[in-house]
Amino acid sequence: MGHEECGDGKLAAEGEIAVARLALDSGDLPHAADHLADAMLHDPQQPDLYEALAELCARAGGAAATRTHFPLEGRIYLGTLVCRAHVEAAAGDWDQAVGLIAAAIGFEPATPWAHAAWFAREDLAELVTPDAVVQALPRAMRGLPDPMPEDLAAAVRPFADLVRVVVRRHPDHAALLALASGLVRRFGDTEEGVRLAERAHRAAPGHLSAVMFGNALRAHGDTERALAVWEAELARDPSDTHLAVDVAELYGATGRPAKGLAWLDRVLAAEPDHPKAGPARHGLRHRIDGGTAHLVALADHHRAHPDHDYAPDLLAHLVRQQSWLGIVPGAREATVNVLHQCLESPTATRDSELEITASQLEPPSSRLAVRLAFPAADVVYGSIPEPDPRHPVRPVGTRVWTWNGTEPAPAVPAPSAEAAELLRDTAEIAWPAPPAAYDHAVRLAGLPLEDLLGALAHPPAPREDELGRALLAHQPELWVRAVQVFACLGIAHHRTDQPWAGSKRREVLLDLLYGADDWTVEAAGFALAAVGWTQPETRTDIAEHLHARLRHTAEAARRREVTILPSLCTLMLACPWADARALGLARTLAEGPADDTPATAPAAPKPGLLRRLFRRH
Repeated sequence: MGHEECGDGKLAAEGEIAVARLALDSGDLPHAADHLADAMLHDPQQPDLYEALAELCARAGGAAATRTHFPLEGRIYLGTLVCRAHVEAAAGDWDQAVGLIAAAIGFEPATPWAHAAWFAREDLAELVTPDAVVQALPRAMRGLPDPMPEDLAAAVRPFADLVRVVVRRHPDHAALLALASGLVRRFGDTEEGVRLAERAHRAAPGHLSAVMFGNALRAHGDTERALAVWEAELARDPSDTHLAVDVAELYGATGRPAKGLAWLDRVLAAEPDHPKAGPARHGLRHRIDGGTAHLVALADHHRAHPDHDYAPDLLAHLVRQQSWLGIVPGAREATVNVLHQCLESPTATRDSELEITASQLEPPSSRLAVRLAFPAADVVYGSIPEPDPRHPVRPVGTRVWTWNGTEPAPAVPAPSAEAAELLRDTAEIAWPAPPAAYDHAVRLAGLPLEDLLGALAHPPAPREDELGRALLAHQPELWVRAVQVFACLGIAHHRTDQPWAGSKRREVLLDLLYGADDWTVEAAGFALAAVGWTQPETRTDIAEHLHARLRHTAEAARRREVTILPSLCTLMLACPWADARALGLARTLAEGPADDTPATAPAAPKPGLLRRLFRRH
């Protein structure tokens, strides 16, 4: 649990401190220590916390004796570790104190662990040894992204300031210079990072300095020098296969993936199960070949090697912000375009009684988005185009919508309050990759099918957080689509004890896929594709049905506008195991006429929403 930004953290810390004081008054020092450790997690900047910690030290017979109340053996609790750091500082063991704060930063970098009075001592750089800082730096940096966002940098800055002062006091300590370069470049000071790493490499040429020098050069944009430094080090000592992977990927990042493949082939020839080289090879092949075949291969690699964490990380990087692979796409309906205009109007309020008229029928889910933002709004549809979009493309046993002329109405009851809340808590507009979305939805496996189907036509309101408020204010259709996606993923988890071929989950998802034109068709298609990514034995069946639905939709698109066609193309191409005819049709439709926007590029979430989204994740 990290530092809580709202007032709840402060209140929780105050409560823990109050209980700790009661324990101190009764002489129960271990109990008091436990509650102070909890308070530290809630609000490490609470002044009363340090007063209570000082009182504990006094009652225990001094800071040194208090160490036993914050043990570092066995499974270490983060609050205990930070309290121990402050106890070590009170005892005068500055090396241990700084090292423990560094470890806490590595675990929870967003929490201001280093914003403590003793960390601001002007003489702290004289009290701590350079070797201790060398040991502390890797502990802290393991949790720090490169570069760091500003809010994270602010939390870590006192630690970085200490490191900079220690470096100035020990300008010839090569290991200190090399590791410090890694920290300063994370703060965006890549020029200083290069300078420190180069000094270290000149003073003591070796593996550590070469690796850090190359990292600094890469961050600074001097990729050719970085490659030269790393390749020289590998020529001297070829044992670091992870460095060879870095060389390969840097070649890929600079537009030379084929040259990178040669490095990876050498690594894999010597170590076929290398945890990074295999995934990296799929990443470079993806750069060369495009498509999704190597993305699925990354998912397959991780399923075969669950301990190889690099495969899902690389997959998430490659599909980030890609429609359906990493994020729910925007909608193309004219109704949604008018909705956006209304939301941007300074005169519109949530109570506005709007009337939106569409020239012809559109997916009824688009009306859900309108009424999510403007509950009193009405959407009026004009003509019914041919072929009639209200009818499923084949007989189905499950329907989400019913129609009275041009007026749609839910054909399913609303989900229970408990189910709606669980879906509200589960739905996301982005995910690391299709398998991750499928896994995240497992928490919906216990919901009845009726509740999951009900959510498709009765989506709960967005969560009351920053992203939820932004969605409601700017792009409510993304939330409707997210709920529908995760409801369908929940259906994909229904009765997984049943073999796929005869399962109820397959039956219902196919009914939705072949249903009337609606966003629920897209959501079911994504759920089916996600099942295929995670369960290879289902792939042939799923590809055949996605292809069949795509053919029906393509035929309809010859005679009328079909807004769900781009998604169906994208989802078909997300199944690279499909036969050539299916993939060829999807590519042809996706390319479209030369003067049209490619069908596989639906409107994306707005940049402000993306910033909120990825800050959340």
